[in-house]
Amino acid sequence: MRRFVCVFLAFAVMLCGAGRAVAQDSAAPRGASPARDSALEARTSDVARQLRCPVCQGLSIQDSPSELSQSMRAVVREQLAAGRTPDDVKAYFVSKYGEWILLAPAAHGFNILAYALPVMVVLGGCLLIVVAVRRWTRAASDATAEEASP
Repeated sequence: MRRFVCVFLAFAVMLCGAGRAVAQDSAAPRGASPARDSALEARTSDVARQLRCPVCQGLSIQDSPSELSQSMRAVVREQLAAGRTPDDVKAYFVSKYGEWILLAPAAHGFNILAYALPVMVVLGGCLLIVVAVRRWTRAASDATAEEASP
């Protein structure tokens, strides 16, 4: 009985692997060269890394496992294959979802705050530390001067 189960599991694994190979082969466009496919996939991945997943919101559509992200990646691939530039593809998604869909929005207008605020907070914190250290050292030196004078 144990031997039968092992043979059955091995057969099932082989069938699953063959099914995946057929699905991957059928997903590739016919007549496209492998070099062209890999270049298109690289451009698709690059654009997909710059777009936010509407479902996950913290991930790009390249990294998200959601069905919506998969369909958005397919749209990106189709538009790039049709000859559109990456900027055209991003503009298409911005027109559908707004600038929120971009993981790194352009630095203009109100969006400059997203880039400038962290720098200003760090500089303000450094300034606060410098002022506090100077006060502490001045207070300590005044206290030692008072102790030294009778």
